[in-house]
Amino acid sequence: MLIRTHLAITALAIILFFSHVSSKIVFILTALIVTFIPDIDHPISTLGQFKGFRFLQFFTKHRSFLHSFTFCILASLVLALFFPVVSFAFFLAYSLHLLADSFTVEGIKPFWPYPKKSTWRIRTGGKSETSIFVFFVLLDVLLLFYLIF
Repeated sequence: MLIRTHLAITALAIILFFSHVSSKIVFILTALIVTFIPDIDHPISTLGQFKGFRFLQFFTKHRSFLHSFTFCILASLVLALFFPVVSFAFFLAYSLHLLADSFTVEGIKPFWPYPKKSTWRIRTGGKSETSIFVFFVLLDVLLLFYLIF
């Protein structure tokens, strides 16, 4: 999926969990930044274009280890030990990114190194994804208005 769709989905999660976290700014910033991380190994992704991250593209294929719940869980556990304030936001945003990508034609290998892929019918950048993006943006706006007013 495109980053805009991932951000719209993450925004909904931020809105839903906002009142339940103590470090609200850290939660929002962490979740928004982490939304970009699974695609860091793709050369045309937002973060993958930076030269500092290009080395990752030599060590991993796109939608392999970094696009797995194996990595998500391991990284979340490490963060919970050393930086507990960001661990929930990391897990939430990362796992939602993976869940969304699992519905695409390209799919993901959710439990790397296990080779089985999780795929579905949504084409990245296609009409179905655009519909999903619009749906989540509308849901984000409606929920924000509901909570504010």
